[in-house]
Amino acid sequence: MWVAFAIVSMLSLGFYDVFKKLALERNNVFWVLFLNTVFCTLFMLPVLVKGFIDGSYSFNNWHNHGLMLVKAAIVTSSWLLGYFAIKNLPLTLQGSINALRPVLVLVGAIIIFDEGSRINALQWIGIALGVVSLAWIGFIGRREGVTLKNSLWLLSGLLSVVLWAASGLYDKWLMSHGFHPLEVEAWYSFYQFVIMLMVVAVVGRRFNSIGHDRFQWRWSILLISVFIAVADLTYFYALSAPEALVSVASMIRRGSALVAFFYGIFVLHERNVRLKIIDQSLLIIGVALMILGSVL
Repeated sequence: MWVAFAIVSMLSLGFYDVFKKLALERNNVFWVLFLNTVFCTLFMLPVLVKGFIDGSYSFNNWHNHGLMLVKAAIVTSSWLLGYFAIKNLPLTLQGSINALRPVLVLVGAIIIFDEGSRINALQWIGIALGVVSLAWIGFIGRREGVTLKNSLWLLSGLLSVVLWAASGLYDKWLMSHGFHPLEVEAWYSFYQFVIMLMVVAVVGRRFNSIGHDRFQWRWSILLISVFIAVADLTYFYALSAPEALVSVASMIRRGSALVAFFYGIFVLHERNVRLKIIDQSLLIIGVALMILGSVL
């Protein structure tokens, strides 16, 4: 069942990336992200209210709230960096950069959770294809003139991925310590809202005033929140299963790049299609092997 949750999370994350691209085109990053946190908090408000009314919530001490504040700080930092990257890089390239996530999660899972001995041969082959796909991304980036030396946005995207991987490992730790997925989603969304409220208060107006894109409302902003909420919740439920492997779940989620890839190629008509098809083919085969290795 946890594999099914991971697949739903994968598809939702792909649409999340597409709607981010649509929402951020010639738009203010800070305000788009702030509204994203507002909507995510509103979606989860019934969970917070129910917990207070019936006293069933787990967050009845400062320690647990501190853990959620750490989670919110990691995710908010990742989102800010990632939003700037996806706004300024080709969608197909940024989607491929996200392939680094499961590789980092894999290393962390082996070191922290000792998952190496539980990964079977099919899953190892899928992971190896993911690593090859990652190396291919660097080649594609050079063909498009995007390297770490000349692109702040590429560095921003890579740092976002590192923080995202850290968040994924932190999620597994939280789930293994008995936290409920709905409560984690609700509380960390609330603390994200608080953090972004402070960020917008400090820099939001300044960014509008010095020539950066002014904010424009688009319905795609709401859809960002819908799909990330679904992606996070299903991922949390996947990780809450005792038999779930965070390294495998993360690699399955990497398939979200397929949604962004097809949108970037067929709608945005981005370049280097053949090279990117090779990368996505490696991705499809790798994810398929990961799923097969989990269910056989």
